[in-house]
Amino acid sequence: MRPNPALQLDNVAEYLLYIFQLEALVRTTGLDINRIEQELLAPAFTDPTQLEYQVTWYRSIVNEMQQRGLEKEGHLEQVEEILMELIYLHNTLLTILNDEKYKGLCEQAHDALQAFKLKSKMSNRHDVEVLLHAMFMKLQLKMKKQEISAETDAAFDLFRIQLAYLSVNYKRMKAGELNFVQN
Repeated sequence: MRPNPALQLDNVAEYLLYIFQLEALVRTTGLDINRIEQELLAPAFTDPTQLEYQVTWYRSIVNEMQQRGLEKEGHLEQVEEILMELIYLHNTLLTILNDEKYKGLCEQAHDALQAFKLKSKMSNRHDVEVLLHAMFMKLQLKMKKQEISAETDAAFDLFRIQLAYLSVNYKRMKAGELNFVQN
């Protein structure tokens, strides 16, 4: 279902994970809007107006994924834009704002993140994107009820904490509460 737009500002990481899940769901249907409507939306929305609203939104997602060649992988343009904002914020927290707490969170997660990058073949991706993909992988493992080792769960926890801090500061950045001319 279409996410509440307020979620993007309230918890950007949760919002992106929802969109990652939506992209995966659309891919499992073969980007077939008729299947999405019949198998997913029609059973959930009995009100014709609400159903049409949802179908229209999903159609726009399917169209963008088809036009951009996202049948197997990749993200919607909106996701890429938010990722760029998060990468900008990540770099700003580390350099311009010299945020010691965030630096510490990055250091704590560093080794686990580098190991995850290698295992998931994401060495050329930015840390912020990898953090999100790691959390998406955890979500998928939990949905499949697959066991997660204590070591992997500890790594996921470090990623979660770093993303939570970044999300809080994303909300502050969007509200104009961060001063980027410090130091």
